[in-house]
Amino acid sequence: MRTALLQSSGRPGSVAENLKVLDEAAGRAADAGAGLLITPEMFLTGYAIGDDIARLAEPADGDSADAVAEVAGRHGLAVAYGYPERAGEGVYNAVQLISADGVRLAGYRKTHLFGCFERDHFTPGDQQVVQAELNGLTVGLLICYDVEFPENVRAHALAGTDLLVVPTAQMHPYQFVAESMIPVRAFESQMYVAYVNRVGPEGAFEFVGLSTLAGPDGVARARAGRAEQLVFADADPVFLAASREANPYLEDRRPGLYGSLV
Repeated sequence: MRTALLQSSGRPGSVAENLKVLDEAAGRAADAGAGLLITPEMFLTGYAIGDDIARLAEPADGDSADAVAEVAGRHGLAVAYGYPERAGEGVYNAVQLISADGVRLAGYRKTHLFGCFERDHFTPGDQQVVQAELNGLTVGLLICYDVEFPENVRAHALAGTDLLVVPTAQMHPYQFVAESMIPVRAFESQMYVAYVNRVGPEGAFEFVGLSTLAGPDGVARARAGRAEQLVFADADPVFLAASREANPYLEDRRPGLYGSLV
């Protein structure tokens, strides 16, 4: 499945403008044959917007979800987008996957919050593995800091995730995550990992870009630079099956030895 990675910080604070950016990118992605478009973490509203996070948060089936579904349906591709989700009294750092026919397939809430900023503004999620079937692949969802815990990625591998979608807000000086850790995660758990970042200054943060889609051989199929960019790569189920056949990591595990980890 051709996958489009939208590296952009959009227009922080403006849902309407970010929906326009998404619509334009979806058109370009569809023209390039993509079946899935992925945005960064908190793309819908912006990340470093302080108390506006709570003000702009919406339920998973809110007006913005309807707007994204309309974009997905009009351009004929699935969309995974980051946004602040309001549910009851909680606000969650979330990602939602919407199909090419506008159906909400899956929603995930970030389980590992990074730093004081996120802990001040979000409630942590409590579901480790969220998946959906899309174009012959099992797609899993994580957000940013979540992927830095190998336990999360391995849980997805054991649950059968083929393509792990990771919207992120990766900031300076942690660019080694995009450069080195993501290909390692893909290799050690035998899956594709799409890591899609914000870029440029925003509030107190400097987002580093470097969005990438890494394959199960540990090789980056696409890597963006440090500017706003739409990049493409393929998640190939035939290559993935052959890689899993050749790589014994999952088969050679000895879970009985790992009890001390929990």
